[in-house]
Amino acid sequence: MPKEAIHPDYHVTEVRCACGNKFETRSTHKGDIVLEICNACHPFFTGKQKMIDTAGRIERFRRKYAKSDDAKTEAAAQ
Repeated sequence: MPKEAIHPDYHVTEVRCACGNKFETRSTHKGDIVLEICNACHPFFTGKQKMIDTAGRIERFRRKYAKSDDAKTEAAAQ
């Protein structure tokens, strides 16, 4: 028999993700839980890779390495 009054209280909690997915679970956390990424949108579970462009980083990367790719193409052509 488990000891009385030593276990925490579990409450029904709604978990919401930034992608819009939501589900209910039980937790000791009071209030709702907000996630940035869940199993419905995580690339490991979905098999899809999402490119999130933060402040033009992908574009800067492409511009930076486009110059070196052009140089390699010209060198190979000669």
